[in-house]
Amino acid sequence: MHFQEWLQSLHSSGGVRGPVREDFWSLLPSLPSSSSFSLSSLSRSPSSLLGIGALASLTAYWLVTRRRPMQPPCDLNAQSIAVQGEPNWRRSALLKDDALLEFYYDDTRTAYDMFQRGLRVAGNGPCLGFRKPGEPYQWISYTEVAEQAQVLGSGLLGKGCQPNPEQFVGIFAQNRPEWIISELACYTFSMAVVPLYDTLGEEAMVHILNLAEISLVICDTEEKAESLLGNKEKGATPTLSCLVLFNDCSDAIVERGKNCGVEILELTQLMVLGRRNLKDPMPPKPQDLAVVCFTSGTTGKPKGAMITHGNIASNSSSVIKILEGSFFIRQEDVSISYLPLAHMFERMIQVSMFCHGARVGFYQGDISLLMDDIKTLKPTFFPVVPRLLNRIYDKILGSVTSPLRRAVLHYAVRRKQAELSSGVVRNNSLWDRLVFNRIQANLGGNLRFILTASAPISPTVLSFLRATLGCLIFEGYGQTECTAGCTFSMPGDWSAGHVGAPLPCAMVKLVDIPDMNYYTKNGEGEICIRGHSVFRGYLKDEEKTAEALDSDGWLHSGDVGQWLLNGTLRIIDRKKHIFKLSQGEYIAPERIENVYMRCVPVLQVFVHGDSLKSHLIGIVVPDPEVFIDWVKERGIIGSYKELCQHPDVKKAVLEDMTAVGKEAGLKSFEQLKDLHLHPEMFSVSNGLLTPTLKSRRVDIRRVFQEQITNMYSTTAI
Repeated sequence: MHFQEWLQSLHSSGGVRGPVREDFWSLLPSLPSSSSFSLSSLSRSPSSLLGIGALASLTAYWLVTRRRPMQPPCDLNAQSIAVQGEPNWRRSALLKDDALLEFYYDDTRTAYDMFQRGLRVAGNGPCLGFRKPGEPYQWISYTEVAEQAQVLGSGLLGKGCQPNPEQFVGIFAQNRPEWIISELACYTFSMAVVPLYDTLGEEAMVHILNLAEISLVICDTEEKAESLLGNKEKGATPTLSCLVLFNDCSDAIVERGKNCGVEILELTQLMVLGRRNLKDPMPPKPQDLAVVCFTSGTTGKPKGAMITHGNIASNSSSVIKILEGSFFIRQEDVSISYLPLAHMFERMIQVSMFCHGARVGFYQGDISLLMDDIKTLKPTFFPVVPRLLNRIYDKILGSVTSPLRRAVLHYAVRRKQAELSSGVVRNNSLWDRLVFNRIQANLGGNLRFILTASAPISPTVLSFLRATLGCLIFEGYGQTECTAGCTFSMPGDWSAGHVGAPLPCAMVKLVDIPDMNYYTKNGEGEICIRGHSVFRGYLKDEEKTAEALDSDGWLHSGDVGQWLLNGTLRIIDRKKHIFKLSQGEYIAPERIENVYMRCVPVLQVFVHGDSLKSHLIGIVVPDPEVFIDWVKERGIIGSYKELCQHPDVKKAVLEDMTAVGKEAGLKSFEQLKDLHLHPEMFSVSNGLLTPTLKSRRVDIRRVFQEQITNMYSTTAI
């Protein structure tokens, strides 16, 4: 029997599981070709017997040290189960029946409980990490965090806050340990947190403070405190009475606050008050509010999603349940915190880490220093948004300049992807040692787990990075209103192009959208979610709550999904004309189009965005009555059609639109970065307008697909 035939027979008989991989053959010494080499020929001399021994040893070594395929927790061809015989109403295949998961551990039914469990596990072990430029990370222990939270919470009570879930405390700060300590201080005494963030804008900030009747806000900088004081001085925020700063504050801002009836304190002062009046914890119940998370919004005022402790416990418990056989969070695990704590994605990750006594290290607050923080921290857990993964992907490809190295890279990626298809995830193969180790070192070298959410990711990028980084990369889908996620990738399923199956805490169903020609009989429709992670509603807004939650408790997401044959969900469209860019920012194109219509040379405009891209582009029809004269004033002459093709004209129109957009208050990510000038009007007759003169957005995208593709290929942001 030839040696390779022998090994293949061992494989086929069950002695070797998984494909015979090239890294095994690389361990072998130089041997004659298989046509002349057989086991029988080795038995003719003592040296041949030594060769048999060496080969047997190598075979035994490989069998012992090879990486086994990951065992999925369920049949990957049936990752979700139909509920009540309805194929478009589905729940997780990990559940024994239709009873949804509320909590994973008996003693973790609130966010407060989950931290307390971590405290019991880790005790004086490290919890929250921070660093100064050029220095290593310093750590605050679980015991210290719990003690500081109780002291700070007692200080809040001393300033008039009430120990109940109707007491809202604002936190207006970047990610840092004090953020978490402040949040835990609120939970220790059953108070609810209202996160604030810069991109909300002044008008939205005033709306939130008044709607939630917030009297006390914790800030990280004087600049943030001054912005809140400005509104108080105008009389716009009458309930605001106290600002607490993480950092030292100047006499000037203390005096300014006094003049407008706002007490300014440093965090240390509040801690002193708390120590003098230390109170026993008054923990929350699962049904109590934990956080009111205001969405940045795309039209109108932001809405405050009311998230309970039970919502948080069930959502995080579901992820723990899915990962229990493949990635159990250990005490030595560490996550890097840089995604905004004002959003639920980052908060849920941290709750899950705390539950197991693991560590969270914060970046320095400067995104340009993030990679240095990662190299120093060496995280095992890396939460990301697709835009960051796209940058990593682009940087890897951009660093390989020679044709030979590029060929080697792509060959190595294909070999690792072949392993992935058989269920093997690892970072110690021959290809990792020869090709990918430097890439992995740039991310600290210890990564075990990456989670991407917030926006869709390209299947090409996802498959490439799963191979090059050699760690688990999962994709989730959800929204604030269902706490964070409602679907999640299943361990062992390393295919791309879907967002996984329903989490064990929720059911997902699709409903018909006749106007868009999406029907559940075809496995397509609007995604609706019901279960323990679905929010209570919007704060003091019954109308918006009724729009989001129907009478049966189903949350209508506004996204359009499609069930795949293996029980996973694919996102295929958006019901309303609202979408996300790759960095997670929501875009309302019609609102932006109405702004741009104020531009003198613009007659019609179509704003387009791609959830895999970070910027907007547009199709603009110039106004033929004024366009030629408007361009002539800028020293350019030509016919209407000629001017539409002139690059300097396009540049002038884009500059004018940008100026109008800036004046109207459009944010940078809402501004077009490129446009195509089209000489023919959108009309009912050419199929680009409805009979009520609204844009047929799907048809416009189809007609201008070539121009859209060209603009994205030539516009780098």
